Amino acid sequence: MKKPFSGMRFLALLMLLCVIMLAAVSVGSAELSIWDSLRIFVHKIPFFGEAWDISDIGAVYETIVWEVRMPRVLLSALTGGALAIVGAAYQGIFLNSLADPHILGVSSGAALGATIAMLTGASVRFWGLGTVGVFAFAGAMLTVFLVSAVANAGGGMSAMHMLLTGTAVSTMLSAVISLLMTFHHDQIAKVYLWTMGSFSAASWEKAGFLSLFVLIGASVFVAGAGKLNILLLGVEEAKCLGVDTVRLQRRFTLASSVLVAAAVSVSGIIGFVGLIVPHCVRILCGPDNRKLIPYGFLSGAMFLVICDTAARTLAAPTEIPVGVITSLFGAPYFIALLLKKRRRQG
Repeated sequence: MKKPFSGMRFLALLMLLCVIMLAAVSVGSAELSIWDSLRIFVHKIPFFGEAWDISDIGAVYETIVWEVRMPRVLLSALTGGALAIVGAAYQGIFLNSLADPHILGVSSGAALGATIAMLTGASVRFWGLGTVGVFAFAGAMLTVFLVSAVANAGGGMSAMHMLLTGTAVSTMLSAVISLLMTFHHDQIAKVYLWTMGSFSAASWEKAGFLSLFVLIGASVFVAGAGKLNILLLGVEEAKCLGVDTVRLQRRFTLASSVLVAAAVSVSGIIGFVGLIVPHCVRILCGPDNRKLIPYGFLSGAMFLVICDTAARTLAAPTEIPVGVITSLFGAPYFIALLLKKRRRQG
């Protein structure tokens, strides 16, 4: 009997992610070897790193690696993993292979919050998040509650109601953003750059903030992966097999939306990660969500770390928004998915 989850394969992917992260930390205007980056990292481990002498590396390089690059690489890994598992969950919940983490309008709510923060000039700080991040998270969470309330009006929140409500709310919020920009032309560039995503303002506080939501969200997904497999058979079939589909969809949708809200608040809107990564992992490992979710998390983390490294190095000293890099990969893949789905339907 084929095992639903391979610990050795997961460990191999985890080790590969660590190597990619160390390589990403070593790349930049101040070049370092992977070995030196590893020495700096180990040196920071309490009660263990004192045995590692890094005096030959220099305090400047230590600061660059530990205070600048390491938080950024960790934050991009957490964001990529979060978006990937949310994409996998949404594709299972909505039984739609083209569903992605931004389909319910949470990102539009975050964008509206960020826009209001930029236009008002407010000053707020919470858990490492600046004003824009706090407003973006608040806007995203308010959108979650709005979509849930509207979809649940009249009794019984279904996946289809959530999908339609999310689309309508997203369109409405995008219209509000456009209206605000009509009266504030001087802020258009700033808002546009935020919506393309960036990790240039990464910090250990932001990484800690996102890691809490990732831990909770991933726990919900892993615990419900078996029932999500049954849901893939169809809603009616899942009900016949004893699965409370409404409760399952509600729990997964809420966990996914909150996780996306946290990710968007620290990075801006980064598209296509939650769409293409679950598909690639599904091709390699099959549709079993007990594999798809943990492998998808690691694969999404690797993908976004690579994209962010390219974003900050390809045009140095200018930085390309990471959303541009992911779109260059994701848009052609999305078109290929549409064509493949159309051929199947034909």
